Amino acid sequence: MQRFYNSMRSRWSRLFRYQRVRPPITTVQTETKSAEKDQPSIEERLADQDVVNSPTHYNQAGIECIDAIAAALGDGFEYYLQGNVMKYLWRYRYKNGIEDLKKAEWYHNKLIEIKERK
Repeated sequence: MQRFYNSMRSRWSRLFRYQRVRPPITTVQTETKSAEKDQPSIEERLADQDVVNSPTHYNQAGIECIDAIAAALGDGFEYYLQGNVMKYLWRYRYKNGIEDLKKAEWYHNKLIEIKERK
């Protein structure tokens, strides 16, 4: 037990020694306050996009994230969809309300679409 303790203490000391050597992270304020006022807020930017059917953060280089997941999971993709339906139905009262119900509906419709193709 003592050998295990010494081994862990040695590892921790190396880790913390590394962290002490790193320079502190500081932020520098710039004089671009007027430019920030011209840009729309996050809420305004999100209001313009459809966060249920085609959110921009799930589409990189022309590849939809859902298509990549389907390709990676194969037959397990149906279970993935079923799990997401359950997740969004479970949390809609406590987190995003109607938006979560719409997401659950989207995953449910995708599951029906896949089952109809088979």
